[in-house]
Amino acid sequence: MRRLPALLACLLALVGCSPLSFTVSLDGSGGRLNEQTALTDPGSPAPKVALIDLTGLIADRPRFSLLGRGENPVDEFLLRLDRAAADPAVRAVVVRINSPGGSVTASDVLHAELRRFADETGKPVVASLGEVAASGGYYVALAADEIVAHPTAITGSIGVIIPTVNVSQGLAKIGIHSRSVTSGPNKDLANPLEPPREQHYAILQGMVDEFYERFRALVVERRPALDASRLDAMTDGRIFSGREAVAAGLADTEGDVRDAFDAAKRLAGLDRARLVKYGYARKGTPATAYSLADAPPSPASAPAPTGERPGVSLVQLNLGAGLAAEVEPGRPYYLWLPEFP
Repeated sequence: MRRLPALLACLLALVGCSPLSFTVSLDGSGGRLNEQTALTDPGSPAPKVALIDLTGLIADRPRFSLLGRGENPVDEFLLRLDRAAADPAVRAVVVRINSPGGSVTASDVLHAELRRFADETGKPVVASLGEVAASGGYYVALAADEIVAHPTAITGSIGVIIPTVNVSQGLAKIGIHSRSVTSGPNKDLANPLEPPREQHYAILQGMVDEFYERFRALVVERRPALDASRLDAMTDGRIFSGREAVAAGLADTEGDVRDAFDAAKRLAGLDRARLVKYGYARKGTPATAYSLADAPPSPASAPAPTGERPGVSLVQLNLGAGLAAEVEPGRPYYLWLPEFP
């Protein structure tokens, strides 16, 4: 423990005057997924509505910090969904979305799993659109039986992007030239080190068009109240406020998490309920409907007991790189990312 101040001093020296935020967790209590009550109606013990957060970039891969790999957001989401499915006292689920989207496949997986949950358990799902629930975030929301949008939420951005970068001209100016030896003309598709070729981008465009049609068809299927005459405008990639989304038929009602809780109770036929969250919060940590579930501890060398995750000491830094640092060129995304260069 004496080494902690020295470690922090070294980290501060490394980043200099760069924008910096860091979180220090010294909890070694283990990684059991705990249930906490976020909201409750007055009276005797009541059935539960589970609140599950979907936050940040949606990707089926571990998130990384300065000290190593972290949680897989798809895995963590499904872990909580399975917990809600297995608990007979849970009668409905609210998915609170604060995400600009993510990869095409990860978004599609979460959408399919939410629909499977609703169909197999009979428990209704309500999506609560928070600050940003755009593109892949909205794609996941389409799996819900009802969508409640905060009036100031940013949503929409219905479409697909494959970001690419080409540095061949810049490298050529300093005498660096790349030449790939390939088995076919499209094996080095959109190679960033060689001059761009339009036939490569035509292939990528075909993939974008295919995935876009999948997204658009899902909007038509899941949002039957959407004005067909406005479909092209609603699905051209533009963003909307939550209030605009409700007016356009992309969401059902305006409201916050409490309103989503009420909608879930109504769909489940409940007069009263408890809104519960699942997380790795330390004992005594207060939980509200707006508190994010703690991320699990990073894996330790020794295995944890069944049903638990190992506890570790963790120092996590955010150097202000932004979400763009998590986006991989060449990968298709349902993503709203205005800061991407």
